[in-house]
Amino acid sequence: MQETLVKAQEVASKVIIEAGNIAKDRFDKSYSIEEKDDFGDVVTEVDHLAEGVILNELSRAFPNHRIHSEEAGDNGLESDWLWMIDPLDGTNNFAIGFPVFSVSITLLYKREPVLGVIYEPMVNRLFISRKGGGFICNNKIIKIKKNENVNRLTVGWIQGHAVQNDEKAVRLRHYIDLNSKRMMRLWAPTLQWCMLAKGDIDGIILYNSEGDDLYSGILMVKEAGGIVVDFHGNEFTGMSSEPYLIACHPDHKHHFIQMVKEGLQPQLASI
Repeated sequence: MQETLVKAQEVASKVIIEAGNIAKDRFDKSYSIEEKDDFGDVVTEVDHLAEGVILNELSRAFPNHRIHSEEAGDNGLESDWLWMIDPLDGTNNFAIGFPVFSVSITLLYKREPVLGVIYEPMVNRLFISRKGGGFICNNKIIKIKKNENVNRLTVGWIQGHAVQNDEKAVRLRHYIDLNSKRMMRLWAPTLQWCMLAKGDIDGIILYNSEGDDLYSGILMVKEAGGIVVDFHGNEFTGMSSEPYLIACHPDHKHHFIQMVKEGLQPQLASI
């Protein structure tokens, strides 16, 4: 297993930079854009170009591994090893000329993430986490930070495309916005996970958002020393088709659980 992980990290770290540079070179230039669904999500030709580079390299290096990518779907192979690819996380940002996007590659073994690689091309930041190996940003090991003032927390919000204006989601968003220093909606989830892992924000509340960009971020936070739990405080492991998650410094666990509990109660949402 370790031999596979070493090779996987080497291959993924190389190809993710190639894919990221495709997006960087095409940023704020002419390219085709299509709507993907009824919720306003889009895909550009840059998504497909970056995805092609990644898929070609992973398929060549690991021909027996299962691969699932956001645009191309699943290669149909049966394997304990599963690659999950988001070739352009933050496509909506990219499409409107907002330079906040990344590329995400995750490797899971028996449904548990064991390698996460995220690249932020506009600022040349490469994030790597291997299970048991810590959280690394540009070759520097970083640990999650604790904000001593729980009344001044910056909280990242992530929700699935289909959530839209679900009543409970709106209620919880509103409560977080009123009861934190700032609620951040970045439209690039992997970067919010990395921001938490390196101490730029204090927590993440994720509302029913599963996809190819999720598990690399979860591994980053855990390897930085953070926790990822469900809304009831149970440790999150494996995979879920409908995750409702809290991620934060371990000492902030009960604060965030209480925040979610209160935020989901209609009579407290306007406080």
